[in-house]
Amino acid sequence: MAVWDDLVGQSKVEEQLSAAARDADTFVTAHAAGQPVPEASKMTHAWLFTGPPGSGRATAARAFAAALQCVSPDRALGGAPGCGFCDGCHTTLVGTHADVEIVRTDLLSIGVKETRALVRRAQLSPAGGRWQVIVLEDADRLTEGAGNVLLKAVEEPAPRTVWLLCAPSLEDVLPTIRSRCRHLTLRTPSVEAVADMLVRRDGIEPEAAHAAARATQGHIDRARRLATDERARARRSVVLKLPLRVGDVGGCLKAAQELVDAAGEDAKQVAEEVDVKETEELKAALGATQGGRMPRGTAGAMKELEDRQKRRRTRTQRDSLDLALTDLTGFYRDVLALQLRSTTALANTDVRDAIERIAADTTPERTLRRIEAVLACREALDRNVAPLLAVEAMTMSLRG
Repeated sequence: MAVWDDLVGQSKVEEQLSAAARDADTFVTAHAAGQPVPEASKMTHAWLFTGPPGSGRATAARAFAAALQCVSPDRALGGAPGCGFCDGCHTTLVGTHADVEIVRTDLLSIGVKETRALVRRAQLSPAGGRWQVIVLEDADRLTEGAGNVLLKAVEEPAPRTVWLLCAPSLEDVLPTIRSRCRHLTLRTPSVEAVADMLVRRDGIEPEAAHAAARATQGHIDRARRLATDERARARRSVVLKLPLRVGDVGGCLKAAQELVDAAGEDAKQVAEEVDVKETEELKAALGATQGGRMPRGTAGAMKELEDRQKRRRTRTQRDSLDLALTDLTGFYRDVLALQLRSTTALANTDVRDAIERIAADTTPERTLRRIEAVLACREALDRNVAPLLAVEAMTMSLRG
């Protein structure tokens, strides 16, 4: 299985990355043998992967990192880097390669402190691999200060260091950084391609795989979660009932409260799974006594961990709300498709009766205003508006 097999519907990107990996392999091989390095190359030191959520930009970056570290003996016989089986490919894909740093954050932003640590790491020579690779999956979450710290490293990289940055769009990255990166744009894969991947890689029944892919409109991770997680299906079902519950003010306020509470419950579940373990590990590292008493001078470290966990809970809640709002947008998109007699296939066929009912009772103009209300709620959450206030404003706007 080649490292590119998880790239769904991205043939053009795969072709570009494969060519760059071959040139990178030629560069390292020639350099190690003391031979002249070819001047013309499709390889460069910094890459920027952009694409809509679910397009697989982080998957593409990790696959490219694996191809750069490929040590398959088949390469000497003309085989392309990225076999997927050798030690270099395998350890990169599972996240244990010594020369590949994969950075993803569960917080709202990436600060200067964390970025400086990455920059120091990037200055090191490869310990045993062919390249020093830094994969930054959330480059859009860099603060302005962190972006300025990163700029210097991207501008003047170490000879065998490669930066792989991922973001939803070019506008999410500082202009000074994106101008120094080679840009690759990924597209949303087709429903058929995602369904095929779920059947092939996850063993999901074809009918369930196609239903999940259609409901998420090609979002790979959401489709996999919807097909395999009963809780995800239950939450989506609740969200898609909301348009029928906002007929009066009381219904609007109750629906908003339930939506926010469900998101808070998601955050609580993540906290229960992670926070206790993190706290116990830090206490042990700081030398807590058997009774749990902490040594003097360690209160600051514990407070820093608590602040980090609080920020993670905030992001988890907002991510859960954003997922619900995405499903809600898809519902009204189906309503609009019926009202305009579009031939576009409906995404939410499991609630077709509710879609037809609302489509018959309202106008396309009203549906567009409702979609705008959902998008306004997402923007308000991005601006740190209190979740309940933002969602209540949205449900009131959805009222018939």
